[in-house]
Formats: sequence, C-alpha cells, structure tokens
Amino acid sequence: MKPWEIIADNLSKAGWSWGWVSAIDSQGRTIWIVDAHRDDGRRFIVHADEKLTAFLELESAVCIHLLTEQC
Repeated sequence: MKPWEIIADNLSKAGWSWGWVSAIDSQGRTIWIVDAHRDDGRRFIVHADEKLTAFLELESAVCIHLLTEQC
C-alpha cells in the first residue's frame, strides 16, 4: 500500500469521504487537489505539487481541526 493510500484509508475509517484529482496549471505543471468532507458540513481542500504532499497536508488540516474542536 502506498503512503497516500494509508492516509486515505485512515480518513475513511474516521468517517471522512475523500477524493483527489490532478490538473495542469497555467505554467504546464501538474498539481494535485485533494479533499475530505463529512455529512456535518466539514470540508477540507488542499493542493500541492505532489500527490503524497497533498494527502499529508489534508491529513494535517483534519487533525488540527479535530484537536482544536476538542479544546
């Protein structure tokens, strides 16, 4: 299993739906856009130059949100 797949699997187990897409920016570079959302309206969208980086940033955003929500 690839590292980004592990992150995606963990998000699914935690009740998040997720998706990803690649696109070409105006300078011809590939960018990766990754999102996670729940039925309660929470949604996170990130983009990065690499797929793994995008998933790591998404995981970080979700974790930070969950930690601050519990305070």
